[in-house]
Amino acid sequence: MTYKMEVPAMTAVIYACYSSDNQREESIEGQIRECTAYAEKNGITIVKHYIDRAISAKTDNRPEFQQMIKDSDKKLFDIVLVWKLDRFARNRYDSARYKTQLKKNGVKLMSATEIISEGPEGIILESVLEGYAEYYSADLAEKVVRGQTENILKGRCNGGRGTFGYTLDSERKFHIDPLTSPFVLESFKKYNEGSTMKEIRDWLNENGIKNPVGGAFTYNSVEHMLKNRRYIGELKFRDVVVPDAIPPIIPLELFEDVQEKIAKNKKAPARRKAEDDYLLTTKLFCGYCGALMFGESGTSRTGEVHRYYKCATAKKHKGCKKKTVRKQWLEDLVVNQTMQLVKDDAAMESIIAKVMELQNKENTNIPLYEKQLRDAESGIQNMLNAIQAGILTSSTKERLEQLEETKRELEARIAEEKLAKPKVTEEFIRFWLLRFRKLDMSLKDQRQALVDTFINAIYLYDDKVLITFNYKEGTQTVTFGEATEVASEGNGSDLDCFTALEKLSTMC
Repeated sequence: MTYKMEVPAMTAVIYACYSSDNQREESIEGQIRECTAYAEKNGITIVKHYIDRAISAKTDNRPEFQQMIKDSDKKLFDIVLVWKLDRFARNRYDSARYKTQLKKNGVKLMSATEIISEGPEGIILESVLEGYAEYYSADLAEKVVRGQTENILKGRCNGGRGTFGYTLDSERKFHIDPLTSPFVLESFKKYNEGSTMKEIRDWLNENGIKNPVGGAFTYNSVEHMLKNRRYIGELKFRDVVVPDAIPPIIPLELFEDVQEKIAKNKKAPARRKAEDDYLLTTKLFCGYCGALMFGESGTSRTGEVHRYYKCATAKKHKGCKKKTVRKQWLEDLVVNQTMQLVKDDAAMESIIAKVMELQNKENTNIPLYEKQLRDAESGIQNMLNAIQAGILTSSTKERLEQLEETKRELEARIAEEKLAKPKVTEEFIRFWLLRFRKLDMSLKDQRQALVDTFINAIYLYDDKVLITFNYKEGTQTVTFGEATEVASEGNGSDLDCFTALEKLSTMC
């Protein structure tokens, strides 16, 4: 049987930063060099560098980093590659927040020099923090959703600076702007007649037209304008859609014609959808050469598609003889082994205890600030006692003012730390982790969550697979013979395909 190979290429961007707070860190050039070498070894194509130089480790004001997070939504790359994971964020709480944003955009974070960073339980802690943020956001949203729904029912703007082409009155109701609305209408007409979004952008900027925030128009802002259903009078909030809520600027027929043309002109994103279907990408390594293993597919003459994992080194014919492994078979094996861990009460209690211990260690600033605050309050009280005793000099007054300023700064720091680093209770950690027992492992997103949370790395050989979980005692070796025995017990998985696996490996 002959196979036509489809080889999707993994794409990545490199993020490098140099902190002015630590002169011993690897240079920008060194970070890029090691990341590039890692990418070349593993068949990853680097498409862009994002670099922040001399940025303080105490601030999150990283313009290139923020741009990278925004760009991840454009579907132009699959991976963010860093020299070390601590280059990505200043603490685990920021890391969880930004990794969540990347995950929503289908982008994974990888380190060129480490698989495990700061202890394996840290990855589980980040997963818990992501879950905590989810619940907090849901609770907060529930408190404001009623008012915002009421706003759109009354034709009011929920927030922001409004929409180009409209003005807002004192009650935040929409009115057609006689100065800017003609440019909205003309933009739709131009696109419908064949102009590109870039041409419309240039036309608006040449005429000195500013967007709602006072800046120049960009390609993205033109695209957003041409897709905005407010221009046909429609307001939407969550699942509530209100037609004819505000005065329309664009006729419905023209709007629909433009949407049809946008759909026809839209090009497919650079990344391939096939890669989204491979559960173990970035966690699966060749047991023989240590290179990453990526998903590939082959189509037979009959049109049947076979998906499998292949060693990056073997793919480039550079000496590794690792056989390909059937995708579904391996993924089922890994998921089943991970579920065994999740269902083990002793193992889960051990993980919960270690996650709690790690969290307590990472909140080191708060106890320090609290001690300094107590010292400042004690000093203030001593000064007040001295004043009551009749001891009042210029130096006493100056010292009292200094202590009061110190107290205010420390109170602000403590409040900031508590907001940035919320302490998650043991009960929430237990709830968040044990909920995996109830997830449906037939669903891709839930399988992915299981793998992302509990698995650190997988090392694949021709006769066995070694799985390292995200806790120190968590290493499991499973031979393929054992896997087929499990399958023979009738668990309904794809693990009974071992014979087919060997056959496919030989043919490919």
